[in-house]
Amino acid sequence: MALLKVLLLLLGLGVSMNSHVSLHKRIIGGQNCNDTERLYHVRLEGNNGTHMRLCGGSLIHRQWILTAAHCWKSEPGWTTTAKLGVHPRTATQEKQIIQHNPVIYVNKWHYRHDIMLLKLQRPVRNIRPVRLPRCNNRITIGATVQLAGEGSTTTSPNNSRSLSASLPPHLQCVDMKVTGFFFTITSGHEFFAEAQNTDVYFGDSGGGVVFNKKIVGVISGRGKNFVFRNPVFNMDVCDYLEWIRNTTGLNKPKIS
Repeated sequence: MALLKVLLLLLGLGVSMNSHVSLHKRIIGGQNCNDTERLYHVRLEGNNGTHMRLCGGSLIHRQWILTAAHCWKSEPGWTTTAKLGVHPRTATQEKQIIQHNPVIYVNKWHYRHDIMLLKLQRPVRNIRPVRLPRCNNRITIGATVQLAGEGSTTTSPNNSRSLSASLPPHLQCVDMKVTGFFFTITSGHEFFAEAQNTDVYFGDSGGGVVFNKKIVGVISGRGKNFVFRNPVFNMDVCDYLEWIRNTTGLNKPKIS
């Protein structure tokens, strides 16, 4: 199982193409997200002038975005732009180039887990961040969670993954059942989610997994070549909550 997990994570790292676009996971088999929800969804675009990498993210603080660590490109020449207000499409969009170094979770054994915080240059005033979970009553197997993302909603023949770069006219949401939990020292705390004829697709990595209007997970890696074959792996926010709070200052008691 550990070997399978490593292979799936490697496959989930995305692709680079000479057609100017490199994409991560995308939602298929979902539906249009409600226009009054997911306003905190962030589109992350990495660009080096010839290639682009697309990911999702969630505004969890006026100045912080929670996303997947593999969405960051550290090679020279790459810039990452956060686009806020992408949902609904009628909202006023705001763009900020990420200038601060990313904060990626590293455990005591020096392994990086696929969860990351990005700090914005200036606070976002017109979008309410998504709330963090309390984690005193955590999700269990059988719970229904909602994932969201942008990108193609169809597949190529034989359920192979299309590399179409077009964005859908509407943010896509999909409900899935939690089917298991997973932990290794190297990859961290994750939970599986799946539903019949639904999947994440290229471009969705880093997007938020929501339960009771709180963010409980971050979409991580999984196989990229064919859809409907494996559950979706999601980083379990509750196991990183202290790190998130210490980094962002969220929910810390004020000292008078």
